[in-house]
Amino acid sequence: MAKVLKFGGSSVATSESITKVKAIVEQSADNKFVVVSALGGVTDQLVKASAMAALGDENFKKELNEVEQRHLNVAKSLIKPQQQGHVLSELKVMLNELEDYLQSIARLRELTPKLQDYALSFGERMSAFLLSETIADAVLVDSRSIIKTDSTFGKANVNFEKTNALSSATLREVKGRAVLPGFIASDENGNTTTLGRGGSDYTAAILAAAIGASSVEIWTDVSGFMTADPRKVEKAYPIKHLSYSEVFELSNFGAKVIYPPTVHPLLADNIAMLIKNTFNPTADGTLVNANADDTPGSQAIKGISSIDEIALLTLHGVGMTGISGISQRLFGALAEAKVNVILISQASSEQSITFAIVPEHVEQAKQAIEHEFEVEIHHQTIGLKIETEMSIIAIVGENMKRMPGISGKLFNALGKNGVNVVAIAQGSSELNISTVVHRLNLRKALNVIHEAFFLSGYREVHLYIAGIGTVGGNLVQQIRQQRKNLMKNHHLKINVVGVMNSKKMLFDVQGINLDEVRDELERKGAPLNLSSFVQRIASVNLRNSIFVDCTASAEVADIYEKALQSFVSVVTANKIACSSSYERYQTLQSASRTRGVKFLYETNVGAGLPVIKTINELVLSGDKVTKLEAVLSGTLNFIFNTISEEISMSQAIRMAKEKGYSEPDPRVDLSGADVLRKILILSRECGYPLEKSDVEVSTFLPARCFDTPTVEMFFDEVQQLDADFEARRRALYAAGRRWRFVASLSEGKAKIGLQEVDAMHPFFNLQGSDNIITLHTERYSALPMVIKGAGAGAAVTAAGVFGDIIRVANI
Repeated sequence: MAKVLKFGGSSVATSESITKVKAIVEQSADNKFVVVSALGGVTDQLVKASAMAALGDENFKKELNEVEQRHLNVAKSLIKPQQQGHVLSELKVMLNELEDYLQSIARLRELTPKLQDYALSFGERMSAFLLSETIADAVLVDSRSIIKTDSTFGKANVNFEKTNALSSATLREVKGRAVLPGFIASDENGNTTTLGRGGSDYTAAILAAAIGASSVEIWTDVSGFMTADPRKVEKAYPIKHLSYSEVFELSNFGAKVIYPPTVHPLLADNIAMLIKNTFNPTADGTLVNANADDTPGSQAIKGISSIDEIALLTLHGVGMTGISGISQRLFGALAEAKVNVILISQASSEQSITFAIVPEHVEQAKQAIEHEFEVEIHHQTIGLKIETEMSIIAIVGENMKRMPGISGKLFNALGKNGVNVVAIAQGSSELNISTVVHRLNLRKALNVIHEAFFLSGYREVHLYIAGIGTVGGNLVQQIRQQRKNLMKNHHLKINVVGVMNSKKMLFDVQGINLDEVRDELERKGAPLNLSSFVQRIASVNLRNSIFVDCTASAEVADIYEKALQSFVSVVTANKIACSSSYERYQTLQSASRTRGVKFLYETNVGAGLPVIKTINELVLSGDKVTKLEAVLSGTLNFIFNTISEEISMSQAIRMAKEKGYSEPDPRVDLSGADVLRKILILSRECGYPLEKSDVEVSTFLPARCFDTPTVEMFFDEVQQLDADFEARRRALYAAGRRWRFVASLSEGKAKIGLQEVDAMHPFFNLQGSDNIITLHTERYSALPMVIKGAGAGAAVTAAGVFGDIIRVANI
């Protein structure tokens, strides 16, 4: 049986692409009927030229000249020289007629839909003529002679009875291949009409139904329908099969692959449609027929489409409750004003009806509603709310029917990423769930929905890293080393899109080169402004965003709340926020919960050891921590394990600083301030609302050591204590005991200080810079749970931060 092929867009934009069309058409004898649209972009030029002519703008001739040159150049490239005379002559006749027609419009200073339809018809007529002169055994047929419509110029309605009769009778007599211009038709009086922008697809479907074609092939510049718009969702991929119903829904809600009315003639006669790529003809494309894809493992959601810009109008008020006829009056008034309604959502309370329209119709809709409800609006029982800068997203799939959890997955994905849903609509057919979101969130929303339903082959998280020094530098290195493995084996892509140090900040939404992150920050970075940094994170609005703090800065810790409130997860090695006031600690926890994002700080205690996670799981499972003892300072443990007859206290402290175990200023560690923060955090995780002032602190160095103005003067003071520490160490060693700086929590009271432990104590054999935590709980009462391991060092701390990032990514 014969097939109908339609070519449009960039498929017929140049001589090279038309050569591809010729090859596709001539490869099969079944390709009997070819519908072609105007050369790519020509229709827009004709619209512009017509409008300019109607305004008396002589520049319409410039547009016309460009149209002329394009057609003549294509003809010269395609047609053999000995045949060019006839082709160029025919083109010049049509172009001269078009110029005369535009001159008439210029003299009239008027452009009615009827006049414009005729002007626009030249694009399709000239491209069809060119193609008919290129393809072997081709016969040019004027679509206006066989497709009959009413006189609704601009978007005419087809008279299928007359069209079918004329098409069948005319095309049956064609010997060879019939080439027809798409988009155009004529009314009963012979006036040229058009079928609406994109109407060439519709032409192909009309002809296929009229002649009983076996199938329709729509050849365009994409490989079929995609799971989402690839311009907005990079991970979108082609859909192999769709039902007519799914195509209709996707097309009505923004998918531009085919013109929505195309479906109707095909559906009536169950004619299959195949959408193919002219520039990649071997690609599968998308097959469309009456059957839903119910093969095992098929997706419930077949595609996501969107309308970028709509206005949302809400009629609301107590004057609507229990009053019959409100909907009829509302939509009757809109219909009379020729306002098309895209989406409707009504509250069950009957106090509001929300609907979406295109922005161009807002004013006429407003006037129509205000006129219809003039009395109610005057008495303030009914009001009208108008919201602009909105977008509609529709998820479509026949397999959604009777499948629970689809809506939950949709709204969970949006909510977790901070996308507010303004309105919802779903029909009882369960074929489409439509949501209205702010236009600013459209791209983000499309990506998170696509990721939720299609997995897209991988999940992507976007990192903003504060601090790329010791810990941050190690983290960047670990990400760089591990990212290929995460992508290959866990389908996780980690994209570092922002970095900062104490002086500069750098953003790149495409991803910063981790091999040269420090150099790029130095060369391209802007001066650091923390407020601007967090505002930029919020405004860029990337899905699955994580702010990672590898600093020890109080100022950086101050932006956590803003990040969380912007639906950005926070991972931090910085202890300042969680060890500040209990009220602030609670505020951050609350922001994390209410925004549905993560606030993780495992490395605040024990570097990479799973301490906080373990306590959280115990408490959540109903257990209670009754007692906690811990060595929490890798720095102090290293110092007390290192001092010996050969190495003095001051030397051991210097070694800890040189190895990166201590802070740049070792006084922070030796004062117990770091351990104080850690036991305070652990106490809070155990459920005790302690403040710093509640912790009993005993230091082992005199106050004068910490009052020194410089670090070097601090070392001078400690050096004077070396002999005393050595004498005490010898006595301790002789007694078979060792020093450990211990933090403890018992009955809700916390304290830190230096303790002597014997060989029977679990802390006695603690090596190097290791940490150890013993947890006594109601379940672990006889023997404590023990967590032990490396508790200091940039590499293990970075690994702990990396672990928290993976937990946020939830792989």
